[in-house]
Amino acid sequence: MMNTELGHNAISRRAFGARMAGGAALALAAGATAKAQDASPGEAPYTCHWHPFAQHPDSDSCWSLSVGPDGRIYASACCEGHPGGIVKVVRYNEKTDALDYLFDLDKAVDDPGNSGRATQCKIHYSFAPSMHDGILYMATHLSGPPIDQPAYSPWRSWHDEKRCFRGSALLAYDTKSDEILWWETIIPKEGCRCLLHDEERGLLYALSYPRDHFIIFDLKKRTQRDAGRIGSVNAQVLFMDKKHRIWTTSDYGRLIRYDPEKDRLETSPYVLPHNPNFQTGWHSVFYDAVASPDGECIYAGTWIAMPWLMRIWPNEGEWGRVEDLGPATQDRDPTLPVDTFTDHCGGFVFAGDGQLYFVASRWRDPAYNPMPAARKEREGVVWRLNPQTLAREEAALLERPDGLAQYVSRGAVDRNGDLFFGHVGHPHPVGIFRLTMPADRKKPNAHLPIRMWG
Repeated sequence: MMNTELGHNAISRRAFGARMAGGAALALAAGATAKAQDASPGEAPYTCHWHPFAQHPDSDSCWSLSVGPDGRIYASACCEGHPGGIVKVVRYNEKTDALDYLFDLDKAVDDPGNSGRATQCKIHYSFAPSMHDGILYMATHLSGPPIDQPAYSPWRSWHDEKRCFRGSALLAYDTKSDEILWWETIIPKEGCRCLLHDEERGLLYALSYPRDHFIIFDLKKRTQRDAGRIGSVNAQVLFMDKKHRIWTTSDYGRLIRYDPEKDRLETSPYVLPHNPNFQTGWHSVFYDAVASPDGECIYAGTWIAMPWLMRIWPNEGEWGRVEDLGPATQDRDPTLPVDTFTDHCGGFVFAGDGQLYFVASRWRDPAYNPMPAARKEREGVVWRLNPQTLAREEAALLERPDGLAQYVSRGAVDRNGDLFFGHVGHPHPVGIFRLTMPADRKKPNAHLPIRMWG
């Protein structure tokens, strides 16, 4: 069905609703929402484990979580809310069922947290693997305040050499020897919002913050160049198609594409799917995106209240074919504001069973979602979506013993076939979730083909 308003070959909301599977289907109406919340998780037993960043008690966010080229899970224990806070890089140890703390990033790049400048506080969707040599690239982001200031503004301190962020540090970490091979500043004064590795061409692509520029780093020459500005909001992810074109979104919810053959950024004439009742496409930038195992299409969600799901076939037509998969989270009263910390969707990952998993928030709402008092007021629901039928079922709930679990940043599958999700929230420290998959839904080397972006 052609949705002329959106301009793409979009599936309408009604058509998508007809594809839903029973009571656990996507909540397109208040009644459907109630059915979804009361439905028990799938019959297959998933087991959720919580792993806090106990050796980094001030950590307040885990923005990056990815599988490395070795098939193990790496995560960033970030600290952006404390003066002088820094990020530690951790890895899940499957033999001890615990987290190994690999290094403090401020010390690794000679930019200590007590320097008086804005700190190396986080890695933000910026792990990118290199399969031929076992390197995991990572780039830092800003927002952590100097050790003697309560907050940091990159605009206010832009010209203050003693206070401003030195710049995003790019590290090459050898997962075979557990050594940092080299590092250098990839974006002076700015942070790296997200990172992607085109291994065949030896290029890293990044989005800068706050200026939202598209950065290209040549790994062989160790040189960086700026291909231009995109906007102001800042998308949270980049993805690559089979033609090595790099995609993201503009502030206005349009596809942005960098074509290396043309060496320029291009903007789609179409607005991507969004809530048609109270949104225009403004701020509907991508939050997370994952490729199907055959690499033919991309599943993506947006970073805005009432995040939207879509499937993109980038190699079809001039601007690809986009399918509207509808809202990711529950229905609600659109006249009442709900912040994006509560209304959120992330953690897109394909598991060994060939199904798409992601985490969407669910919260108590007196009219649209009156959950029983015994339930927590906000929940992180792991959904399982069948790519053939687009039927969606509730697989599991993430359970944090000491807090709420509705905000998940990224998801990944390890070499054993289990799922992992990064968490942002309270109390501190934060940590990661490990979701043990049912035996018939996992397989060895489930992380292959590997995701090449953070």
